Amino acid sequence: MKENKDYEQDLASIRNIMERSAKFISLSGLSGVLAGVYALFAALYAYQYIYWRTLAERLDGYTVTSYHLIITAAITLGASLATGFWLSSRKAKRMGQTIWNSTSKKMLLNLVIPLAAGGLFVLMMLWYGYIGLVAPACLLFYGLALLNASQNLFTEIRYLAYCEIVLGLIATAYMGYGLLFWALGFGVLHIIYGALMYRKYDA
Repeated sequence: MKENKDYEQDLASIRNIMERSAKFISLSGLSGVLAGVYALFAALYAYQYIYWRTLAERLDGYTVTSYHLIITAAITLGASLATGFWLSSRKAKRMGQTIWNSTSKKMLLNLVIPLAAGGLFVLMMLWYGYIGLVAPACLLFYGLALLNASQNLFTEIRYLAYCEIVLGLIATAYMGYGLLFWALGFGVLHIIYGALMYRKYDA
């Protein structure tokens, strides 16, 4: 009986080692929470910029508004990536690992390709004036990117990916509420996911 328990423990250890080598486990749950907070602040700022202006200003500054929102989104993305890299580096250091390895390279490649395609697609929609589909497209491509990178991340990331995809599809039916869906997808969902991951893997 004792030998069987030892055998099971050995198998569990081997499985754990294999999972650690195949997955990027240094990703910090706190970075997800902060990314969500950044997104909510960006959405609030965008709401104030769009809806608190007079009708004449909005009509006269259409191109400026689009450009301004692109810059806001880019700053939010940059802040989220920088925070994620910093916190994940700290977590990797505590675990005695390096953040830049073959697993993280695969994860990054699987994440970047759909995101880059989605980013170009969104820019083209802005160029042709399909403003109402920008938020749904952002959510859809982001969800697909997470799903594509999930093989090298925690399994729970797939649930976030599914939620982003479903939210993006729902947003296509309510195009006038794109900013709200954007805030829900990139803000609220990130905070919930990050908090759960922090409690399970970081705390």
